[in-house]
Amino acid sequence: MKQFAGFVISGIIGGMIVFGGIQMTKSDYTPAIEQSAMELPARTVATNEMISMRVPVSFADAAEKATPAVVHIRARESEETARNRMQQRQRQDPFYRFFQPDDLFDNFFRFEGNPFGRGMDNPEFFRRRGSGSGVIVSPDGYVVTNNHVIRFADEVTVTLNDNRVFNAEVVGRDETTDLAVLKIEGSNLPTLKFADSDKSRVGDWVLAVGNPFDYLTSTVTAGIISAKGRNLNIIDSEGSIESFIQTDAAVNPGNSGGALVDDLGRLLGINTAIATPTGAYAGYSFAIPINLVAKIVDDIIEFGYYRRAFLGITISEMDAKLADEIGVNITTGALIVEVQENSSAEKAGLRPNDIIISVNDSDINNASQLQAAIGASRVGDNLMINVSRNGRIISVPVTLIE
Repeated sequence: MKQFAGFVISGIIGGMIVFGGIQMTKSDYTPAIEQSAMELPARTVATNEMISMRVPVSFADAAEKATPAVVHIRARESEETARNRMQQRQRQDPFYRFFQPDDLFDNFFRFEGNPFGRGMDNPEFFRRRGSGSGVIVSPDGYVVTNNHVIRFADEVTVTLNDNRVFNAEVVGRDETTDLAVLKIEGSNLPTLKFADSDKSRVGDWVLAVGNPFDYLTSTVTAGIISAKGRNLNIIDSEGSIESFIQTDAAVNPGNSGGALVDDLGRLLGINTAIATPTGAYAGYSFAIPINLVAKIVDDIIEFGYYRRAFLGITISEMDAKLADEIGVNITTGALIVEVQENSSAEKAGLRPNDIIISVNDSDINNASQLQAAIGASRVGDNLMINVSRNGRIISVPVTLIE
């Protein structure tokens, strides 16, 4: 009996020990389970909050700021100019009158009049016309656009976003950058703040605002900056400056001269070209950086032409092959091949075989970026140019001359 009672007591004590152990184990483990269970929803909520802040992205504020300052431009050749051009062309080519007019497909120009009434008796048919976009850059009516939008025209009209129509005067043009400035008679016109295009980065959001295909007025498209300092060799002019901002915002014929703006609605560039096998948007568009545009617009307004500063050097673009040939480990930048006599570069002490790596603390990765940096500078400006010379980085102060 006593032995049986001992077994019962031992069993009770053992059960209590086991139960206590389970409870202790449960007590130690449960908080970890509870914490894990509590953290999972917290992580989910954090992810959802992050997504809710970024998707969907709205550019409504930027578009609202930009759209009023972007105008629709219609350009046309006068009958007198068309007649003179036809007569001159006919003197050069007697068979010209029997065939299509020149520049029929150039820049998507269209021709007015009766297509069956060709010849000197119907110059209206030969009047070239086109359309594009522009951006108001001053409250008193200065408008910037592309030169190729208006280069053939002596009759230009500008339609604002509020449908007001103005006759425009061509103040000046610059073929080397494909920019032109117009003037309309107005006051208190809407304008845009300028961004600093040098500080824009690949991956930044941008909007293209313009008038594609002549009839889709005030169209806004979005994309990102895909590349900077892009040289396409599309400006057919000696001494051309090409350092385009490349984007994937949709741009089509008619967008030329329109605004590229950042996500704050500030003017970042002037849309100028597209890369396309069809004539319509195929994935990439190109804009002239506003830092370059601003310098040229100011010069045209003040002097009537682009007063261009020159460094006075001949350069080659650095790459791995050139670096290997000259025995350096620098694969970006611009190699000075020749320094012109009495130039800004010679007076400052720049030498052949110097490799320009930065201008005023802005990196120079290719020849286009160097051209843009000099092109955006004024005659008399002092630049600090960093070069690699004999394996050492030195700073050379340069004063630009015309």
